[in-house]
Amino acid sequence: MFDFNIDIHKLTQQLTYNAKDPLLFNSGFFLFFFCIFLLGYQFLYKRKLLRVVYFTIFSLYFFYKACGFYFGFILLSAVIDFNLSNWIYLAKTKGRKNAILVFSIIINLGLLFYFKYTNFFIEIINDLKIGQVKPLNLILPIGISFYTFENLSYTIDVYRGKFKPVTSFLDYCFFLSFFPKLVMGPIVRASDFIPQIRQDIVVTKEDIAKGLYLILGGLFKKVVISDYIYVNFVQYIFDDPSRHSGIECLLGVYGYAMVIYCDFSGYSDMAIGMAKWMGFTINENFDSPYQSSSITEFWRRWHISLSSWLKDYLYISLGGNRVGKFRQYINLMITMLLGGLWHGASFNFIVWGGMHGAALA
Repeated sequence: MFDFNIDIHKLTQQLTYNAKDPLLFNSGFFLFFFCIFLLGYQFLYKRKLLRVVYFTIFSLYFFYKACGFYFGFILLSAVIDFNLSNWIYLAKTKGRKNAILVFSIIINLGLLFYFKYTNFFIEIINDLKIGQVKPLNLILPIGISFYTFENLSYTIDVYRGKFKPVTSFLDYCFFLSFFPKLVMGPIVRASDFIPQIRQDIVVTKEDIAKGLYLILGGLFKKVVISDYIYVNFVQYIFDDPSRHSGIECLLGVYGYAMVIYCDFSGYSDMAIGMAKWMGFTINENFDSPYQSSSITEFWRRWHISLSSWLKDYLYISLGGNRVGKFRQYINLMITMLLGGLWHGASFNFIVWGGMHGAALA
């Protein structure tokens, strides 16, 4: 009566990584993945250890489906920074703490630099005729820009004495691999998230409603607004601007601004909404930034998790506004140039960051 024959080959293809079809929030497989996860979560969320193990396994599988065996780098970075943060905490001398922190920064930024910026600098070397270097066949591990900054903020907070490192590697791995925020952020601080891990999970009707609103709203922003406007309007104009009038090109620029906002904030909203359904709180990442009345206000409302990270761990570390006006302007420019470079390995992003730095200064 029923045909229960299963095509093992097709099932394996669905469950393994496909470089041409990586797992994203707006994919059909993610809906299946998320429903299966929620089904099991209902039976385990009250048992703290099983909840953490179950969530971590699903998060690592999600990461594997999104970028293949590069998911090993999140485990590697978790092992490194979990141990380094505890060594910093236990170190008896300032010099030893400094050395371990510098090592952590070098390891984290070194991995990010290798995968994200190596070919960019090879291209610069080739363009300047300094040498002729063959570009490397590198694939950027999904989420590496986000979990690198999460690792750094964790070890720096431990170094500054603001946060006591966790003694459970499982808890730290859970924090770092938490799948709703893994691909497109927000950048979550350990001091905000880790205390929630072992708390009793309470999900109210308001959390369900708010989570549903954020998930559907984020999906609408991403699929209906961002993807549609880009494919049917922005890309059409940007492919050959000379064929269009000045007004059309200007509308294309405004359309692209809407594409960027809806794409990024849509993912953030979905991540925050999914976290609410699971009993976790992730801070807001976008607060109607295009309604800002100044560039300073814009950066308080745009990609809040990144702008606050840059302020707390880069701008203030450089001296902030405590070192005179001239140095303050230099610090702002350095912060925004590096912030631009964080967004992508391109001179466009560096110039964009420099323009914002000049405007803030």
